[in-house]
Amino acid sequence: MLGNATGVLKVNVDQSILAKDVTGAGAFSGVVHRPKSVAEVQALVLEARRRKIALHPTSTGLNWGYGHMPQAGSDIELMDLSGLDRILNADQISVSNPVAVIEPGVTQGQLSDFLLRHHPGLFFNVTGSARNSSIVGNALDRGVGYLGPRRDDLFGMELVTGAGTVLSTGFRRLGDASPLAHCHPFGLGPMLDGLFFQGNFGVVTSACFKLLPRPAKQVAVSLALLNERDLPRFIDLLAGLKREKVMGSVTHIGNRARTRSSLMYGIVQYLETQGGLSGGELTREADRVLALVAPDQWTSLGGIAGTAKQVKAAMDEVRSRMGEVARVMFIDDFKLDLGYAVLNRFRFIPWAKANAAAISAIRPLHGLAAGIPTDAAIDNLLWRFGRSDLPAERLADSNCGMLFISPALPMDGAFAARLVARMTEIAAGFAHDLYVTVNIETDNSMVAVTNLLFDRADAAAVERAHRCAGALHAEVKAQGLEVYRARVDMMPEVVSADSDYWKVIRQLKAVFDPDNIISPGRYNFQN
Repeated sequence: MLGNATGVLKVNVDQSILAKDVTGAGAFSGVVHRPKSVAEVQALVLEARRRKIALHPTSTGLNWGYGHMPQAGSDIELMDLSGLDRILNADQISVSNPVAVIEPGVTQGQLSDFLLRHHPGLFFNVTGSARNSSIVGNALDRGVGYLGPRRDDLFGMELVTGAGTVLSTGFRRLGDASPLAHCHPFGLGPMLDGLFFQGNFGVVTSACFKLLPRPAKQVAVSLALLNERDLPRFIDLLAGLKREKVMGSVTHIGNRARTRSSLMYGIVQYLETQGGLSGGELTREADRVLALVAPDQWTSLGGIAGTAKQVKAAMDEVRSRMGEVARVMFIDDFKLDLGYAVLNRFRFIPWAKANAAAISAIRPLHGLAAGIPTDAAIDNLLWRFGRSDLPAERLADSNCGMLFISPALPMDGAFAARLVARMTEIAAGFAHDLYVTVNIETDNSMVAVTNLLFDRADAAAVERAHRCAGALHAEVKAQGLEVYRARVDMMPEVVSADSDYWKVIRQLKAVFDPDNIISPGRYNFQN
């Protein structure tokens, strides 16, 4: 029971639950609050101030590899926002009003299903994470979608500050009935929105999220680098295509470890259902197929969209520029359907079977370009750790351990290639493969999404993975760089007591959250 100015408000509270985290940093066992409304969030914050306890908000709890729970032993209570799961303006969304006002519990699967059912002419910027991952939560931690940075998609927030004040940013401050509330992203005067991206000043309870008109034609651009020594030039050529808007989406450049890990479970499923294989025979055949269809050290995936004439012109330009350094393939739904139909029919031929399996694995990943989220990436992890029986949202119930170390990079192919080579070498020194995707995210910068995998049930493996992650982050900093997104356990390393920047951030914390209630130490000083 929580007291407030108007009486007593009952909030669902679950005592002594076990919250697992795939980073292997330990489990959180404590109080979990599950508010269902903005009023209940505000009451929780005000009560936390009165009791002098801290609150850590989480949206759907699927921030895997970065840490979504308080650290083990933390004197903090969890605020689970998954019950705030409404599309607040569902009746007003249209092609001429392409904005969804969503709460933090709205998942990308939920919004995708809603649009396909009610507004098939609209889609949005999805990530490769699970269908049940939060759109608002991912955007606030500056996640990267298939089409671009998610931070660019979010504006017009409603939030409860750490002081317990309900605040709206931009023109939502005029009230949701204002014609400007859900369409003008900037408002008047200083923009406060940016303070709540990777900030711990309050709890965002809803935000405006940009939707997109579905283009007349979309194709995926798949490129396989012919010679690894040409990686710097490969990156620079793709950067040029991004800057000139020939390929407008994020181009994802993955190493062989990443590509194979993305395809393996889809290939296994095909060989089980269409080939009738199991056990050791299945594993051996899957390895053989993977070696055949994914032999390259580096591959990339991007997209082209527009009218038929625009897409054709862009395809010609990509082919002209990239043909010397990479095998170029353009993929659309028609080619996938036709290729699968033909190859599956002739699956008694090893080459045909291998490529039919590859198409089966690629199909859900191809849907990302069309705004269709998929659990494929998480299903691959569950299969790898022997729990393919679990749904994606229960990844933490497996032994999968995962740590991300993801530096921001200048748009410089030689620099990026050197850093990735050095990070790969460091990981190998700890007996780890490094899974790498270099994302050409903006016109002037990139990010390298890199991660380690380990068995979370093995204490020695957990310790070694964390030491490896620490060494990788040290190398990133030695190169004058920093991660673009930090794990919970990294905060003492990224927040510097000697930095004037972080000192100002702490001063802002005192303005919005004077009692340090919301996620102490999250992108800020602990005290």
